[in-house]
Amino acid sequence: MRLGWAGFFFCGILLIGQWATLHQYFDTTGGIQEKYHSGEKFAQDKIAIIDVSGVILDGEGFVKRQIDRIRDDEHVKAIVLRINSPGGAVSGADYLYHHLKKLRKEKKVPLVVSMGGLAASGGYYVAMAVGDEEKSIYAEPTTTTGSIGVIMPHYDISGLLEKYDVKDDSISSHPRKQMLSMTKKMTEEDRQILSAYINEAFVRFTDIIKEGRPVFQKDEDALRQLATGELFTANQAKKHGLIDEIGFIEDAIDRALELAHLQKHDVRVVRFERPATLFDLGALSQARSGGADLKTLLEATTPRAFYLFTTMPAMMSSYRAE
Repeated sequence: MRLGWAGFFFCGILLIGQWATLHQYFDTTGGIQEKYHSGEKFAQDKIAIIDVSGVILDGEGFVKRQIDRIRDDEHVKAIVLRINSPGGAVSGADYLYHHLKKLRKEKKVPLVVSMGGLAASGGYYVAMAVGDEEKSIYAEPTTTTGSIGVIMPHYDISGLLEKYDVKDDSISSHPRKQMLSMTKKMTEEDRQILSAYINEAFVRFTDIIKEGRPVFQKDEDALRQLATGELFTANQAKKHGLIDEIGFIEDAIDRALELAHLQKHDVRVVRFERPATLFDLGALSQARSGGADLKTLLEATTPRAFYLFTTMPAMMSSYRAE
């Protein structure tokens, strides 16, 4: 009898373990946790806050996991996209824009943007996922936004190397392989090639803005005058049509309620947190000690184009949206 019960419990534990493994296999959210933000604590319907904070790199990370979590939650009736970012890599910003836009369309729920202290360049690009919905982009009174443009950082230290008689003796399959080398002066031909590359990314940026701010479809010249990399205050951004309203996240939540035809006392507002891992603790310890691994170093020095409000490479690996 005891042997039978022991076998029963053993099989039960085995089945639970297999179920947990299977669940983990199909889980795309990385174990992020839902947290109460505001509203009716026990309401079934939800407004979900997606947080985009820090430098955007490859796009695959915490933001994408929030998107995946919301996509599979039938109780989410509206989304507030909270942005506090200077932007980042061109492909990373476009990746998030694509999946946010796809989420909005597939779930058929309204999406409202709430800009924090900084929503510039790629951060503004991501905000365009609201589409052509009216009164859908809110910025706080002290928000800095704009910086519409593309940059590929490059530094020429060839003069310094020449002064100390140091030569770049790299071997490459073609001279253009070293177009962005810091150790050589950039030729005019190389500059034209890179400018064409940057201009293509810039055209996509302005096209995306016209999708999210339809007013510029009729007045492309107005957008051209704004898309110079210039920064704008919230008041200036509203005056130029880059945002709709000046307000805090509570105002964006109220607008989401309105668009989703929901009552405040019937809705719970939630946000998401990612659980701390041993890797995170190790990275934090490394950051505090000033250490940097080879991957971080290579990532920071890899030439790439940025929708980013900065003139420096993206070296702040701990300050990233992923």
